[in-house]
Amino acid sequence: MKVLFLIKKRNFYSESHSYTDVPTSGLYNSANFVNNMLKYNGIPSHIKEVNDANNIDREVHILKPGIVFIEALWVTPDKFAELIRLHPNIKWIVRIHSNTPFIANEGIAMEWILNYLRLGIIIAPNCKKMLNELHSIGKKNIVYLPNYYQFSSIEHKRPVHNKHTLNVASFGAIRPLKNQLMQALAAIKFAKKSHLKLNFHINKSRIENSGNNVYKNIVGLFNNINDDYNLIQHPWLEHKDFLKLISTMDISMQMSFSETQNIVTCDAVSQLVPIVVSKEIDWATGYCMANPTDIDDIVNKMERVLNFKIITRMNRFSLTIWNIESENIWLKYLNGL
Repeated sequence: MKVLFLIKKRNFYSESHSYTDVPTSGLYNSANFVNNMLKYNGIPSHIKEVNDANNIDREVHILKPGIVFIEALWVTPDKFAELIRLHPNIKWIVRIHSNTPFIANEGIAMEWILNYLRLGIIIAPNCKKMLNELHSIGKKNIVYLPNYYQFSSIEHKRPVHNKHTLNVASFGAIRPLKNQLMQALAAIKFAKKSHLKLNFHINKSRIENSGNNVYKNIVGLFNNINDDYNLIQHPWLEHKDFLKLISTMDISMQMSFSETQNIVTCDAVSQLVPIVVSKEIDWATGYCMANPTDIDDIVNKMERVLNFKIITRMNRFSLTIWNIESENIWLKYLNGL
């Protein structure tokens, strides 16, 4: 049975890309990793980016899939009703890539999810926590289909650690629930404690969910502190280029208040970069997890992961186990349809 993943194109501006020439989004990478895993296992799978829901019918006519995965919430219930009438034999599945605290900022989320279920559409959260949360409204047609991380065939050589400057990454879209300002403060405190200069790295071209104030605070912090502590802003990059960039970091931080798998952290682990995360990134080892509202705990975990390199190897092993489990879940589900 053919599988089709559909992504809505995301337009944003950066200094190096126009609105029509954009690097792939994290959502696209997430879906494509699963797409490639299914193809490796002999399941005919395809992925397409479309401008909007009006392009879905065309893509379905061309490929004639048996299963269509819509990645995230962007197709209205009315459009789904129309598509179901046009293609009654297709199984439609909407994948949810966030937990409740995040989708609470999307005012249409619960209305659309409930209407999807009434139409017989399957809802597939990528996180067990979200699965449990959605089960509060019922269990029929709600299934767990986790992310899968595709390790790159290229592992970039890690640079020699600079004894005088610490490079800390807090990459990804800037949003309130990502907690980037706390990470910046923790990085500064750790650098002061360690008598190091600091380069704090962020992405500057993806500000979402009212993240403008977060961004302004981060810029204001580094503009008004002494020159030992610098903010380095990067454009959004293609995945292969991002892997090269993150391989140059000393630590990658993701102290999110709400998270699922988090590809940025997977990318760091794939390049053997130490990570400090919140418990929301539950596949990581507990040794690198810190309380996202406790700056001293974050600083202590930064010190731990830098001093005990085995933790980074343990995280890579944990991610590998995640992949094995994810692959088994996907194949069991699709083979059972």
